[in-house]
Amino acid sequence: MGKLFKNSWALFTGYGIMMIAHGFQGNLLGVRAVIENFNFISTGTMMSGYFIGYFIGANVVPNLVQKVGHIRVFAAFASTASLSILIHAVFVDPVVWICGRFLTGFSVIGIFIVVESWLNDRANNRTRGQVLSIYMVISFMALSLGTLLLNFSSPEKYEPFILISLLLSLALIPILLTKRKPPKFKKIAGIKIKELYKISPFGTVSMFCTGFIHSAIFTLGAVYAATLNFTIFEISLLIFIITTSGALFQWPIGYFSDRGDRRIIIIGCAFAGSIFSYLAVASSGASLENMYLATNVDMDKIMFFIYVTLYAGMALPLFTLNLAYVNDYVPKEKFVAAGAGLQIIFGLGAISGPIICSALMYRYGANGFFVHLFIFHTLIGLFGMYRITQRSYQENPESTYTPLPRNITPLGIELDPTTGADISSTDKK
Repeated sequence: MGKLFKNSWALFTGYGIMMIAHGFQGNLLGVRAVIENFNFISTGTMMSGYFIGYFIGANVVPNLVQKVGHIRVFAAFASTASLSILIHAVFVDPVVWICGRFLTGFSVIGIFIVVESWLNDRANNRTRGQVLSIYMVISFMALSLGTLLLNFSSPEKYEPFILISLLLSLALIPILLTKRKPPKFKKIAGIKIKELYKISPFGTVSMFCTGFIHSAIFTLGAVYAATLNFTIFEISLLIFIITTSGALFQWPIGYFSDRGDRRIIIIGCAFAGSIFSYLAVASSGASLENMYLATNVDMDKIMFFIYVTLYAGMALPLFTLNLAYVNDYVPKEKFVAAGAGLQIIFGLGAISGPIICSALMYRYGANGFFVHLFIFHTLIGLFGMYRITQRSYQENPESTYTPLPRNITPLGIELDPTTGADISSTDKK
């Protein structure tokens, strides 16, 4: 492990710094949007701009990497992301911010592709599990730390935007100074959506709904809290709890999912997410019938944070659960291709998630955020119960649950030892 980290420290360091900035940025913009009195629809559309850029970039960047190389692409996109956040600070306008979020999403997926491609090259079949573990820990820890930076300075000031820009620029240094040669890039083809649905209707629908859920959580969670007049510390604590709880619950949920019908675990997590969404609304001082009356004054914050902790623990592992479940029905050599196809499905849901969620918040007030989560968790649970009656459980001993960050690309999925992908390292020393 030590040798592995020594050989890849520049890559891990640059990626970690970038993820800290990434975790900070989305929440900062959400809080600032509330301060600037952006309506919910404008805010949701702005947040969707990120996922549109992310989705388009996933299809464009691989060709770009092949043409100009890893280092140039990483430098170009880190610089673009750094410029984008400064544009947000100078031009406080919903339309400009939508364009800025698009640029950020396009740049971020480019960076992820470069990093994960590089990690694939640094790993071999003996070490890739260790590489994935380091990558996953850095992803979760950096995102969590990034949320706490909301306390750095007031969102109304320039300083937070400048700090994000500085962090993104700093992420460039270790990568650009590395002496190691960049790897050869390879494309990974995915399974078409129609074929995936035929293979696993429940896994496909569940992943689509999960895109609606996860995108709303990480783009409008801060907006929800700011609308109810949470302090900056409370907002940062809320997002930190969501990120951390979602990461920690991955292991016990994955353990149980590998020991029986994985659909039961997915359905259980889905309905538990629905229950805790409702309880979060109730703890805010409102019910589903009078959500407009919710105020920060009436909120039982201790119970609210407890319910959100439990909610995140159920909701965030759904991405990896869906991936593992679909793999139960495909041969080992197609695990990565199935993951690539599911990423597209997740992305389509993620693009629409903030828009629909913001529309519900516009209609029902801030608690429309939890109405959105309640609806899509319930859809997963109900469709899962239906599919159990249509298909018997099929055990695949080669398919196991491996905790993965939600932002992982097919190149990162290939690092999972269970995929059986042929990974060879260029480091022959």
